Order: sequence, then C-alpha cells, then structure tokens
Amino acid sequence: MNPWDTHEVHNQVDELIDVNLLNADPALCAALERAGAQAWLPQLQSYAQQLGARHTWELARLANQHGPALQRFDARGRVIDAVEFHPAWHALMAMYRAQGLISLPFDNEQPGRWSAWAGGFYLHGQVEQGTLCPATMTTAAIPLLRREAALWHALQTPLFSHSYDAADAPIAGKKSVWLGMGMTEKQGGSDVRANTTMATPIGAGGRGAAYLLRGHKWFFSAPTSDAHLVVARVGEEGGHACFWVPRWRPDGTHNAVRIQRLKEKLGNCSNASSEVEFEDAYAVLMGEEGRGIATIIEMASMTRLNCVLGSAAILRTATVQALSYARQRQAFGKALAQQPLMCSVLVDLALESEAAMQLGMRLAQAFELESDPLQRAWKRILTPAAKFWVCKRAVACTAEAMEVLGGNGYVESSVLARLLREAPVNSIWEGSGNIMCLDVLRAMAKEPEAAALLLQDLHQQASQAPLLQKTLQDLTQMLRQPPALQEAHARHTVQQLVLVAQACLLRSHAPQEVAGAFIATRLGTTASGWVVGAIAVPPADIQVILERALPTVKST
Repeated sequence: MNPWDTHEVHNQVDELIDVNLLNADPALCAALERAGAQAWLPQLQSYAQQLGARHTWELARLANQHGPALQRFDARGRVIDAVEFHPAWHALMAMYRAQGLISLPFDNEQPGRWSAWAGGFYLHGQVEQGTLCPATMTTAAIPLLRREAALWHALQTPLFSHSYDAADAPIAGKKSVWLGMGMTEKQGGSDVRANTTMATPIGAGGRGAAYLLRGHKWFFSAPTSDAHLVVARVGEEGGHACFWVPRWRPDGTHNAVRIQRLKEKLGNCSNASSEVEFEDAYAVLMGEEGRGIATIIEMASMTRLNCVLGSAAILRTATVQALSYARQRQAFGKALAQQPLMCSVLVDLALESEAAMQLGMRLAQAFELESDPLQRAWKRILTPAAKFWVCKRAVACTAEAMEVLGGNGYVESSVLARLLREAPVNSIWEGSGNIMCLDVLRAMAKEPEAAALLLQDLHQQASQAPLLQKTLQDLTQMLRQPPALQEAHARHTVQQLVLVAQACLLRSHAPQEVAGAFIATRLGTTASGWVVGAIAVPPADIQVILERALPTVKST
C-alpha cells in the first residue's frame, strides 16, 4: 500500500453501462411484440447491445465534450462555412444510419415498422441525443419529398441508404444524405407567419421552379445537412411557401447560405445549431405558393413524435441510472433502495418513465395506421399533447434522478449532468408548451368528430375504473367552456388528457401494481402535486414496480 494513501475508495458506484438496453427493459420488449415488430427484434437486440457498450457511452461523452466548431474561411480567406465535428459524432451518426432507421417507416409496408423505428430511436436516445436531431429531420422530410417527383427521383436512393457519408459534396456524388429545416426567425419564433425571408422566382415560378432566397434564419438546424426545407415569403404581397435549399447549387458551387455563427446552447452540445443568412440562395419550390406553413407543419407533426420519444429516452436513462445507483450505494447501514423514502422517489420515476414510453409507442402505431379515423385522432390530438407533457416531465424527473446520485450526479463527468442539460430542448423545439396546448384545442375544435372518437375510446378503456371515468367527465366539461376559458386552462386540460391516456395504456399493458400506482398517484386523492416521491404506494407493490423498471438480473 502506498504510504501516502489516506484511505481506500469504497461505497462509490459507477454509472450503469455495458448492459443490453432492450433486455433490461421488459416493458419495451412487450410493446414491440404487441405492435407486431417481431421481425425487427433481432436487429434491435443487436443495436441495444452496441448502444449499451462502454465504448458507445464514451463516444457520447466525447461528442458532447468536444462540440462542433465553425470554420468560416480557408487559409486564404475564401468563405467555406465548414463545421468540424469530433470523430465520435461521425461514429454515432454512422451507427444510427447503419440500422436503416432513417427510412424504416417509409421503405416498406410491413406491419410494425413504425414501432420498430420508434424502438430504435428510443434506444439510441438513451445514450446520445444530439445525433437524433438530423436523424429526426431527415426522416420527417421523406413524406413531403415523395410528392415532388423530380426531387424524389434524385433523393430516394441516398435517403434510403444505410451507408454514412459525411462528405461536404453535391448530393449526386454522395452515398447518403441528411436533411434539416429552417423556420425560426428573430422576430417570429413560433409565429412562422411573421417570417420575412423573401423568395424571388428566377423564371416563371411555380412548383418545382427555381427561386432565390434572401433573408435570415435565427435557428437553422444541422447546418451541414445536404439540404434544408425552408419557409419563405414569395414577394412582398405573396404568401409563405416551402423551399428545398441544397448546400450545393446545380452548377457545383456552394449555395449562398452563409453561416453567421453556431449557437452556444445549454445542452444538445454534440449537435450544430446555427444562425444563417441567405444571400440569394438557390431554392426549389415544394408544393404550392401560399401553402408553405401547412407543408412545414406536416413535417413538424412527425418531429413532435420524435420529441416525445427523445424525452421518454432521457426519462428512461435517468430512471435506470438512479435505480442502479440506489441499489448499490449504502447509507445509514443499508442500500439507498431499501430506504422507504428513497423507494418513493424511485417508484415515482419508474412510473413516469414507463408511462412516457407506452404513450410514445402507442403514438407510433397511430402514425402507421392513420388511415383509420380513430388512429388519426390519436395522432393528431395526442401527439402535441404528449409533447407538452412528456417533455416537461423529463426535465423535472431528470433533476430528481440527479439528486439520487447527489454530488456524483451534479459533476460534469456524470451522465445525469448531460441529460439535465439536454432535457429542455424537446419542450422548446418544434413548438413550446403553450403552442402545443393551443394546438390540441385547435385540433379538437376543428375536428370534433376526431375528438369525440378519441374521448369515446378513452371512456371504453377506462371502464371499471371509476377514477378514470370521473377524470374524463371533468375533462369533457372543461372542453365545453367558452374559448377564452379553454385557452386560459389549456395546460391543465392537456395535462389531464395525457394522464388519462397514459393510465389507460398502463391498465392494458402493465402489471396491475404499475397501473394502480400510476392512477392513484396522478389522479387520485394522494396525487403529489408533481414533487417526485411525494406519493403513497402500497409497500407490497414497490418491488414489483422497481423490478419491472430494471430487472436485478440483466442480460448483457
């Protein structure tokens, strides 16, 4: 023993790595099988093993510690607007691309494909979230591009490719492509109709024609993407339109999209977000003039599902790390997980995590089956509702999970520190909480038949559950209030809608102990007021809930 050592290190717990993320999650396994995604289970098992490995966690750490850097000029002063990433970023992007998840919802018609995609996205997001930003936008753009014959002819093969190609080069010479989007401007934020970027036709104009864009975008996601979908106004008096803006012009020169700076963000540090100016940038009109906002919102509806799944993934990792730590860390003579008050915290986290996952996977099924009116109602109404609620719960619950680890969770070397900085972005991106709640009200007012179908479905699922039935009755009364009152109470209304939906899903797909505890602690007289752990759960149910959240015997 070194004579200068003053003590041995003991009662310190490393964060949980080297675990198969799918084997450790029986609720997710069941959700995938229930959705008919069995054909993809071997691939997802393999990816879950790869994601949970120590090497991948290290890639995630490095990609976030060494974020992107903008190189505006080359050595002789020529503008190049190059963004340099750490090799770890490219390794993670290549991992995701190799799974075929970019195109999985659209490159076949096999039942269960959307659930398989959602499962892969959810698993990846448990380890690293920044790489999911360009992945999200690329997948979400596919339905729009399919309607543009010329663009789709050139893009289908590189979009469906499983090969990763990081080259900054014209699309025609690349194995695969990544897409981004540009909506937000300084003066508008969520108010896209306030956008001032102008589009001028080079010739006669119209669908598929070339335009020149002049203006700016305050947030331009993933500026190194091979192309972006951008909203701009057509002329001084024209409406907004959606444009395809490639990084390279058809003549082989860089497009005039000038990166002004990369944003210094609270989290999402591995990913590049930028501010750009269009200096007569080459663009192609997608769809019709005046329909740009509707077009881009269609893309945003899918990205909102990604926000739900991404936040559910953060919740899952936070819960797993807190539970694993508490089972091993000793305090006052026994493991933290054996302390009654700590059990209340861990149970609350476990309930929140599974409820978020179940709702995200249910919405993925609704996206796949949206031709059915009921499924479309789930998609249209509950997607923005889930984005509002799940994304907000991820922030609070991740902070609580950090507290389980104490100072060990607060230091920057902790996975929890990165998760906490990452968590708020999903609440903000693609529409803040208020925008989501107003969108729910708008959807229910505009499509009353869909709203009625959804509420009827929830009533049927809530049969033999008086508390759920009472909550639904109260919710129906809230939706009959005058519009001004509905708007003022929208957050509470949407919260209750999501909680009922989650409770119904847990009643159908989780053990009675899990569903009963969720209903009692979210909707019953013992509801906590959202302080994590301020709940009362029967002692006999605690171990059932925690064992489901993270089995003590894990396959690796």
